[in-house]
Amino acid sequence: MPTLILAIAELFGTALWFTPNAVLPELMTLWSLAPSDLGWLTGAVQGGFLLGTLTIGLTGLADRLDASRLFAACCLLGALSNALLPMAGGLDMAVTLRVITGLCLAGIYPVGMKLMVGWTPGRSGVGLAWLVGMLVLGTALPHGLRTLTALDEITLSWRGGIWSASLLTVLGGVMVWRLGEAPRPAGASPEPAASPNGGTKPGLPLGGLAAFRIRNFRHAAGAYFGHMWELYTLWALLPLMLASRWPSLSTAELAFGAFTLIAIGGPCCWIGGAFSTRLGSRRVAQFALAGSGLCCALYPLLGGLPGGVLVGFLALWNALAVVDSPQFSALSAKACPAHIVGSALTLQNAIGFAISMLSLLILIPLWQHTGAWLAWLLLPGPLLGLWCLHGYTRQQDTASASA
Repeated sequence: MPTLILAIAELFGTALWFTPNAVLPELMTLWSLAPSDLGWLTGAVQGGFLLGTLTIGLTGLADRLDASRLFAACCLLGALSNALLPMAGGLDMAVTLRVITGLCLAGIYPVGMKLMVGWTPGRSGVGLAWLVGMLVLGTALPHGLRTLTALDEITLSWRGGIWSASLLTVLGGVMVWRLGEAPRPAGASPEPAASPNGGTKPGLPLGGLAAFRIRNFRHAAGAYFGHMWELYTLWALLPLMLASRWPSLSTAELAFGAFTLIAIGGPCCWIGGAFSTRLGSRRVAQFALAGSGLCCALYPLLGGLPGGVLVGFLALWNALAVVDSPQFSALSAKACPAHIVGSALTLQNAIGFAISMLSLLILIPLWQHTGAWLAWLLLPGPLLGLWCLHGYTRQQDTASASA
């Protein structure tokens, strides 16, 4: 039951992430925005998330404070900043609100992973797969809400879609508040002041950096960084890929297409989590990286495919690109002493999202010049991930998978 509660709360909390992206046409009209202004709304939440994760990861807040209370507080503040977006009046205030939302998401996503690791001892690959699967659905949710608001028979306004996401986030925060922290295992010793693997006392500044002294953590984190070069840029490219093949699609149809292609990754994460109990997180991640890398290489060569086959290929690519995400976090958590898991995972997220921002800033503007060939510039991410995982100690992952 705690696994299900955390997973649903993560779904509700991460609905804040791409809320304005699903209503961009309305915001452009309301605030007289130019197309060049739209990147600020997406970049602001990513920047806020990066700042928040760096703060939590370097100060050790996720390990010093009650993580469930931190999660709930961030849900409440994030819901408020998101709910105020329709009243922002212009781009400057909207960007400020999105930065605040990004800061709050830093206390929802990685802190939720820390809670899940605590509630699923010995089965973190499965628990995190459910959590990240819900994150994927939460990412797609605003596109789904936007699709509903575009239907004539649905009277919910685009503002109602934004406020619905805020309401769901509040509900997620209440669920985790009531759940609380995972109980300490019977016979567990108090948290050490220092770890032989290079950890530091919980809550000390720069505590999350201590994880990078651990060889397996470095390899798992490096694989995650390669994965992040590909994933968010692929998600951002999906509407462009659909529009380039079917230029006549309406806004609602593009929103529904993006929702479906992104959301399919959620159940695939759960399937990957189930396989991780038999194969280990490392092997599942290696399979997904190899598959998504192959998709990067093939996509520019498949322009002549029938439409239905191309959609199926994009669905497979998106599934492979995200199914490994929870397994990287599981491998990183297994490599760390328990008293720095929260800080280490949060800092790993911070660096990963910085890489995703760099990828978005560099690659998305190239689409108009390269078209489908841009996929080849995503390929270094999966290749780096495979190289890093090759150095991860197999015995540790195998033992954890069979636990």
